[in-house]
Amino acid sequence: MHRGLSSSFPAALNSLGYAPEFEKRWKRFAQAVGRSWRVDETYVKIRGEWCYLYRAVDRAGRTVDFRLSARRDVAAAKAFFRKAIKGQHDAPRTITLDGYAASHRAVRELKADGLLPADTKLRSSKYLNNLIEQDHRGVKQRIAAMLGFKGFATAAITIAGIELMHRIRKGQFGLERLGVQGRVAPAVWNAVLQA
Repeated sequence: MHRGLSSSFPAALNSLGYAPEFEKRWKRFAQAVGRSWRVDETYVKIRGEWCYLYRAVDRAGRTVDFRLSARRDVAAAKAFFRKAIKGQHDAPRTITLDGYAASHRAVRELKADGLLPADTKLRSSKYLNNLIEQDHRGVKQRIAAMLGFKGFATAAITIAGIELMHRIRKGQFGLERLGVQGRVAPAVWNAVLQA
């Protein structure tokens, strides 16, 4: 509740401009993800136009990274992989994609550019990508409840808040040193923000 208006937590973070700051502070406690990634893109409507949310999870279902893009092409896929690799500080050993050719081409080009090791295994499997397809559901449900976005920048910030909350729910942060096990959510938030 902000100024008498009720909204979802990620939308409140966006409206107050806190999502990027919270994401930065929580990142210090992020645990490493596995090196076998499942990558896929899903659709998000912004101002009546379809945009693409690239997402990746590891084989245990932990979120690797995400990126919102106005286009679904090789350049967008390469930008997503660059962001994911930079954020994880380590390239994946295996990348599982759906059958979309642009994503396969992006991986081949990143290998040729030296951003991905030449021995990175690339595979295409709908069965193995069920994990990321199911993971989209949690994020898409939060987005659907907001009835769409009016601008690309606000959509990106709001989705960052949604993805942060999704990762917190999955337990992807090592908070042991803060001693917050068994404490209520506001106490955990305060401990992270003060650390």
